[in-house]
Amino acid sequence: MIHHKLYNSVNDLPDSWDALPVADIFLKRAFLRALENSSPSNISTHFLGIFSSETLVGIAIIQRVELYVNDVFRKTSNQFFKRCGKLLISKIVKGNALIVGNLMHTGQHGFYFNPEFISQDEFLDLVSIALKTLAKQIKTDFNKKIRIIAYKDYFKEDAVHESKAFFLREKLYKAQVQPNMIFKIKAHWVTPGDYVSNFNKKYRSRYKTALKKSSAIERRELTLDDVLALNELLYELYENVSDNAGVNSFKLHKNHFYNLKLELKDDFKLFGYFMDNQLIGFYTLILNHHKLETYFLGYKQDLQHKHQIYLNMLYDMASFGISHNYKEVIFARTAMEIKSSIGAKPYKMYLYLKHTNNIIANTVLKLIVKYANPIREWDERHPF
Repeated sequence: MIHHKLYNSVNDLPDSWDALPVADIFLKRAFLRALENSSPSNISTHFLGIFSSETLVGIAIIQRVELYVNDVFRKTSNQFFKRCGKLLISKIVKGNALIVGNLMHTGQHGFYFNPEFISQDEFLDLVSIALKTLAKQIKTDFNKKIRIIAYKDYFKEDAVHESKAFFLREKLYKAQVQPNMIFKIKAHWVTPGDYVSNFNKKYRSRYKTALKKSSAIERRELTLDDVLALNELLYELYENVSDNAGVNSFKLHKNHFYNLKLELKDDFKLFGYFMDNQLIGFYTLILNHHKLETYFLGYKQDLQHKHQIYLNMLYDMASFGISHNYKEVIFARTAMEIKSSIGAKPYKMYLYLKHTNNIIANTVLKLIVKYANPIREWDERHPF
């Protein structure tokens, strides 16, 4: 008999959770515990277990997101954009959303099921039932209505798209979002030098210039104690970059990096950029089996252009992937043009979503998706 159970804390998850044969660190208890202990103030995570008799055969991550307008729009300088956006969101999205997946990271990190025990359609049906249960629970406990239901992020070839009847029945529409920038590592790139030697003349020159501009920077991997000691400055540098995004649906908890290092240990890497022994920037990596996932970063805005900090970080991330025999580096969906200049390629991604108020047409919701996560025109670079 197939049945499901909702959990509100990682501590309540069954021991069999980590035993599932899924090669995704974002679905494992260590990461989920770090997330639970240092989640953004507007995000709470719930966990779904699906059982065949007593055997765990499927799991899903469901995030409740409270959309606070001031957090979403932060420090954008375009006042008209801010006013219109606030009006749109306050009228239509005001309230809570339930997201199947991890809003804080690009990619399908939302569910896994064992097809030997349960079909995809059966699995999705149970996820839908759990979402309705959770929505009622949130209404009872917090008097908050769920306005948006969404399933994120799926590549064009992902099997989830085969469940068309499910999405149609649930009135979920498919929307394209910004691509995931992925750096595929070629088999003959044994060292970072092999990678650089494949650049054409223009981009090899660009690499050398960036390297020269960063000559005064010392790169250093931070230990758990280092992260604790520099916690406040790391968060300040993260805010410098995050607030500049203009539109953002969350803000990291101040202890997020420390909690990730504490729980993931060597699977979470934090590299600091120092000048005169002062931290001026950092980037983070999550070692996710054969994939290297880039995570959050930060830097001093006034030093960024002079030392090409961001570009050097991209080169360093790519070099780490090559040196440590990864097949690909996941660069996520921001700054597509500069990421393509170091060799990353765009891969289309989609989500499924709906508004729970049938009066509000999906066409209006589509406008919000375009507004909050527009498909920007950009020029792809070809460095090789």
